[in-house]
Amino acid sequence: MSDEPSRNPLPFEPSQKRKKKSKSQAKPVANKAKAKSPAKPDQPKASTPESMTIPDQVSKRMVRRMALLCGIPTALGMLSFVVSYLAVVNLEIELPNVAVVLVSMGFFGLGVLGLTYGVLSASWEEDSPGTLLGWQEFTTNLGRLTSAWREAREAKKS
Repeated sequence: MSDEPSRNPLPFEPSQKRKKKSKSQAKPVANKAKAKSPAKPDQPKASTPESMTIPDQVSKRMVRRMALLCGIPTALGMLSFVVSYLAVVNLEIELPNVAVVLVSMGFFGLGVLGLTYGVLSASWEEDSPGTLLGWQEFTTNLGRLTSAWREAREAKKS
């Protein structure tokens, strides 16, 4: 996948890459009057915490998808304990403990996958609701995530 230089940045993405200042490159202040002057308009503005937050519409979209895709498997995981208990006590069916644990762990694992898919399948653009299943959004957002991981790993090596 490419770095997608032509894509539009998301509203909560920083507008510029932050560069770490080394300790040996401290800027000396020439005089106090110059240090107190306001920033020039051609200098990029620093990212504020408000500009880097996920928009409310996008976060609600993510929460709805996570609740559905994680809530149902998690509820089924808990329900599997109740159903197995009732089957053993009332119907006198002998269930191996391993089977009950594996079924419930399978449902809880699906819940974890549902959390991940819920976040990545939601459209991260505020004005675009996305599709019902969200596969296109999932592939786009997974590509963004993996490219950010690669950039971070390469920046760490340098």
